[in-house]
Amino acid sequence: MLGNARVAGDRRRSVGGARTALRATRLAPPDIVLFATIAALVAIGLIMIYSASSATAYATYRDAAYYLKRQLVWLVVALIAAALVYRIDYRKLRSVATPGIVLTLMALVAVLVPHLGQASNGSRRWLGAAALSFEPSELAKLGLVLFLAAKLAVLGEGVRSLVRGVVPCLLITSAVAVPVLLEPDMGTASLLIFTAFGMLFCAGARIEHLAMCALSMLPVAALAIGSSAYKRARIFAFLDPWKDPQNAGFHIVQSLLALGSGGLLGLGLGASRQKFFYLPEQYTDFIFAILREELGLLGALGVIALFVIFAFRAVRIALAAPDRFGMLLALGCTLLIVIQAFVNIGVVTSSWPVTGVPLPFVSFGGTSLVVSLVAVALIINIGRHRSVGAAG
Repeated sequence: MLGNARVAGDRRRSVGGARTALRATRLAPPDIVLFATIAALVAIGLIMIYSASSATAYATYRDAAYYLKRQLVWLVVALIAAALVYRIDYRKLRSVATPGIVLTLMALVAVLVPHLGQASNGSRRWLGAAALSFEPSELAKLGLVLFLAAKLAVLGEGVRSLVRGVVPCLLITSAVAVPVLLEPDMGTASLLIFTAFGMLFCAGARIEHLAMCALSMLPVAALAIGSSAYKRARIFAFLDPWKDPQNAGFHIVQSLLALGSGGLLGLGLGASRQKFFYLPEQYTDFIFAILREELGLLGALGVIALFVIFAFRAVRIALAAPDRFGMLLALGCTLLIVIQAFVNIGVVTSSWPVTGVPLPFVSFGGTSLVVSLVAVALIINIGRHRSVGAAG
């Protein structure tokens, strides 16, 4: 009987050990707060795209909901892509990091080739045709983040070396940023560089090395700005938009008028005056100005608060990631979205020179929406792979 008892006890311990192992390997639930925050931003974006674009859409296409319908189509594409990314094991992405950056570079170069890249408003940024076109520069954001996360994960403490760590990563970043700069799209090019520096800092690179590299890039940036009359005009307009309010400073002046007329509670949803052909790019780069005008200071602060909540939850997920690659990938995706959001808001509020950077989840733009939602799906995916019960 004692033998039978021992056997029964061994079986119970064996079953208990199997259950413990099952609990350890079971995926954690997704971060509902982060999910709800992004859902709120997307919903606000759809409402504001319809409001901000309705006058232009009706005047051009006789359909006030034209841009809203296009954004809804892209939202379906973005949700499908995000769902696929959410379901895969993110660790498998390490193997496609290098091929991905090579394909990214090929697409960026293809944009600059006449008859391949589509030109609009003086920029050559798109591949494809009409409604099926996409911006390789948007995809380059994810491609660079994925590559840097894989590279920095392998480097480990080697990132503290200037020659073996920081310089190779910044050379790849520059190789991606230069074709984007030539489109020209200085906003996205600078965003790529800011994100790379942020990831290097999070990976443990020495601050003095990063400062040295940043200072070495300043002459190149100055040359890029100084060699273009258009870029010089934008910098001067940023310093004093009222000096040339009808030309170089027009965007900023009209944006500030929209911000100032909104007051505390706003003019009311749909009641913007600036969207009636005063403020350019009112449903893309300057949609936050229309939002501020219609929903007031409280509405604008609410959107900013949503981005802050997103940043907090995403960083929390990154810190609880089960491996270095997951941590860096989550941090890179977070930096990508948060830096872009606050650069866009900085432009609208005249705190940053005018650049063509949309507000993530809110501005009209199909490729931007797809990339942003895929980035969020990656963050939530990494959060699910933390051990159950871990912080986050």
